[in-house]
Amino acid sequence: MAIEMRARMGPAAAAPAASGLPSAAGRRSRALRGSDRMFLTERLSLLLETGVPLHVALESLERQAPSDALRRVITRLLEDVSSGQSFSHALAQQPQSFSRTYVYLVDAAERGGFLPAVLLKLKEMDAKRQELVAVLLAAVTYPAFLLLFSAAVVVFVLVVVFPKFASLFVSIYDQLPITTRFLMTTSSLLLERWPWILGTLALLGLGIWRWSLRPDAAEKLDRWALGVPFLRDIVIELQLVQFLGLIGLALDNGVSLLEALQASREVSGSRSFRRFIADLEETVAQGGRVATGFENSRLVPSLVRQMIATGEESGRLAFVAGRVSSFYEQQWRRKLALLSKLAEPAMLVVMGAVVGILVTSLILPIFKLSTAVH
Repeated sequence: MAIEMRARMGPAAAAPAASGLPSAAGRRSRALRGSDRMFLTERLSLLLETGVPLHVALESLERQAPSDALRRVITRLLEDVSSGQSFSHALAQQPQSFSRTYVYLVDAAERGGFLPAVLLKLKEMDAKRQELVAVLLAAVTYPAFLLLFSAAVVVFVLVVVFPKFASLFVSIYDQLPITTRFLMTTSSLLLERWPWILGTLALLGLGIWRWSLRPDAAEKLDRWALGVPFLRDIVIELQLVQFLGLIGLALDNGVSLLEALQASREVSGSRSFRRFIADLEETVAQGGRVATGFENSRLVPSLVRQMIATGEESGRLAFVAGRVSSFYEQQWRRKLALLSKLAEPAMLVVMGAVVGILVTSLILPIFKLSTAVH
């Protein structure tokens, strides 16, 4: 579908053609960590702003690089720039480290003569992306810890505590609560069949991992996430934050709308959203209005459709896209915080219920034994 779409879009839509940049299939290299790319971008912006020539700035940063991976990347950039290539061409040769958005913005800035300012904005964009990831991880870390802790407590009780009472409970087995009998059976299975259980869990994990590598797995997960009401809002708002933020930044710095759409499609993490952006590309390439593409999508909230239409009509699409991105970032943070706050007490209730079942399954039989003795 993508090939067919590009054929209809013609040469204006080809990724490298609009700015003369090389193909993204340049020399292979390891991807830079976000912190390394931020180090390079921020310090390069500072050096260029103070009047230091590009090749001298790269030589200085090569000596200051905090990691070998960054040093290798800067060395290759320096070689390409010293051979007469533009900085954007040199960046495009390392697509694993510098996204198409990054390259397009640098190319536009080089042609416009405002490279230091754009580099600073790129550093801020990387910082915001890392901050969003940190917020997401913080929201799921505590509930995940509680879940793992609960599982560890259950396994410990079944493997260490229950076997000590098993011989005592045999004499009153028929009088035991159903939970105690179930846990005794589970404890025996864990002790006697633990190699088989571990092997089964390992095979199950391997199977899930192999399935996750299949092309249709991401599609199914994406469809599932968009089918859960509250989760759908969180996923869509995160995609809107990243997509509209990139569009606003790119348009504000001289990148064409079509190039901005192509670049943002590559960094989108949702298959459904990538299809939406591809449809937008096709609409724009055929001379249509970008607002039309937004109107035809069920993923986009009505507020975004209205704002984009207004921004396009007034000629302030870059400003509107950035403003809407900021608005939905605040919305996304609030919903994620709410989800985290709801998940924590829910997990505590689950832990309390599990511990309660374990304790009562031990205490009730002990009471029965003590009563029988008296």
